[in-house]
Amino acid sequence: MSTPHNQAQKGDIASVVLMPGDPLRAKYIAENFLENPVCFNTVRNMFGYTGTYKGHKISVMGSGMGMPSIGIYSYELYTQYDVDTIIRIGSAGGFTPDLKLFDVTLVESSYSRSSYALVQSNDPDTIQYPDSQLNQKIMDCAHQLNIPIKPVRIHSSDVFYCQDDSCTKDAMAHGCKAVEMESFALFHNAKVLGKKAATICTISDSIAFEEITTPQQREQCFNDMMKIALEASI
Repeated sequence: MSTPHNQAQKGDIASVVLMPGDPLRAKYIAENFLENPVCFNTVRNMFGYTGTYKGHKISVMGSGMGMPSIGIYSYELYTQYDVDTIIRIGSAGGFTPDLKLFDVTLVESSYSRSSYALVQSNDPDTIQYPDSQLNQKIMDCAHQLNIPIKPVRIHSSDVFYCQDDSCTKDAMAHGCKAVEMESFALFHNAKVLGKKAATICTISDSIAFEEITTPQQREQCFNDMMKIALEASI
């Protein structure tokens, strides 16, 4: 059984899926961290792979950019492929000077003015949450690996290029320390479907300083985040 966006059959995908935005990051993870990875999806070049990590079956699949994209892929994984847990492993832009380039963050809540939750299920909440037990497991794994991880509220934005700074000011007024474009929809889908979701993000740029990561770094140099997610998956 396939979907319009995923050619995988039932059983091809593990119950736990790591989900970077970039499909090339999914390919990188599969080739460098999983044993015997098998590609289960190439539709729209949204690569998905299943392999094993320390003897446990794990899948990794790209989500694309933005809430509509991760909304489609996560909903299908949860409802059509018996996926129980999705851990987003993405990049985020920092708002505050205490978040440095390559810092690893754990999303405790996601604020958004997006209409995703309202349209999807008449949910008016502007804040969506990850699974608390899964977040605690991620924190524990980070500590065991001796990798610093910073809990944050994140801003999930529908717009990458805003005409002014009002959206950033609004997000910071709601306690957000960084911005990305996916977690709000992922958390909402998990909530309405009775599934589990979490987000780990690596800081790739910031409005607080001028440094920025390259596309190759965002694809291949976020290994600390990947290691935490893999350990939490098992």
